[in-house]
Amino acid sequence: MKRLFLLRHGEAGFSNGADFQRKLTKKGRENLIRMAKSLSEELKNVDLLYCSTAERTMETAEIVGHDMTFKDSQFTKEIYQADIGSLITMLEKTPSEVKTCLIIGHNPTLSLFLAHICNENYLGLQPGMMAVIDLEITDWKMAGFGTGTLKEIFQ
Repeated sequence: MKRLFLLRHGEAGFSNGADFQRKLTKKGRENLIRMAKSLSEELKNVDLLYCSTAERTMETAEIVGHDMTFKDSQFTKEIYQADIGSLITMLEKTPSEVKTCLIIGHNPTLSLFLAHICNENYLGLQPGMMAVIDLEITDWKMAGFGTGTLKEIFQ
């Protein structure tokens, strides 16, 4: 079994620049701190973090990283404009020895991906919400439609 975490970045403010450069609000930072502290110990250790390189997702990773441990991290701009297929492709390339994986990204893709992988109705992840999914697979190459079970939502 594999465990997948999907975390939508914290609440972001508006920017005079590009969307990619939007920063977290004070409320967004506070909510992420509270959410990360509420996690049980078994959920605080992650083998691999995939994170968008947008400003707000990088800030999100830094904040939750105070309470969570990431053995390895990969930051990629591809998550910023990802679709369901590209997230599945990313997971398929994940080394087999990785048991737990966290993706920090953006909506609507994360919420659509959650519905797809769990074969559930659409659940709109709000800023700072994290879904915990158990995947009944032995290798990430097997990840796909309906392979996951939504276990918990944290906010």
